[in-house]
Amino acid sequence: MTTTPSINTPPKLALSRTDAAEALGISAVTVDRLTKRGLLKPSRATRRPLYPVWEIERFLRETSTAIAL
Repeated sequence: MTTTPSINTPPKLALSRTDAAEALGISAVTVDRLTKRGLLKPSRATRRPLYPVWEIERFLRETSTAIAL
């Protein structure tokens, strides 16, 4: 995700393992651990797992807790 999208480039619908890790601010190994625990569910439509953006958003929504100040 280091490249800047051009005006005609549609947004990504799914991220690779390393892109998902970068988006979440964690390591790729942690993405693997979350997948193994069933917390993140990749799409298996291709040879390599892809993480749909909506799945990453769901994970963040379901694992967020209110911070007590």
